[in-house]
Amino acid sequence: MQPPLPAPRPAPGPVDEVLHDTGWAGEARYALACAGSLLGVSLGVDACAHEPTLLGTAGWIALAAVLLVVLLPARVGVAPGLLVVRGLWLTRTVRIDRLVSVSWPQGTSRRLILRDDEGSRAEVDLRVLLADPGLWLRIETGARTSRQRGTLTHGTTDLACLSLRVHAETTRCILKVSGLQ
Repeated sequence: MQPPLPAPRPAPGPVDEVLHDTGWAGEARYALACAGSLLGVSLGVDACAHEPTLLGTAGWIALAAVLLVVLLPARVGVAPGLLVVRGLWLTRTVRIDRLVSVSWPQGTSRRLILRDDEGSRAEVDLRVLLADPGLWLRIETGARTSRQRGTLTHGTTDLACLSLRVHAETTRCILKVSGLQ
């Protein structure tokens, strides 16, 4: 008796074409662990030092919540022609096939700032692009489309510099994993 044939794969749809930041879940767990550890240690020390009060406990909970908000990264998703950056309270969407400007400040920010012709603006952390080259390739493809349409007028040099950096880091990682470096 022959084994049954595998079910045919569904045709790629809009959901299958969306790439998400693969490192987000780990970073979110790390933020939650840090905030939970701070809360646990502070409540434990508070309980050992003296009898805990309601006000003190509320203060430690508030401090742990602030730490969680600060450490929780934005979730980045890229579909063909569209970049979505979801923060804790805000969701920013940019049409990457209709970009007007791209800027990559060389200072301490380490963020790529994208603006489209509708006035939307989004920032993407450089670590996300270095960790997921597929996200960068989608953004680069959208920027190339914008340049061909003539809408991308500012930031092509920043885009070229960033492209070289991402491709160099990707190549370095590939060589390191394969043992050739």
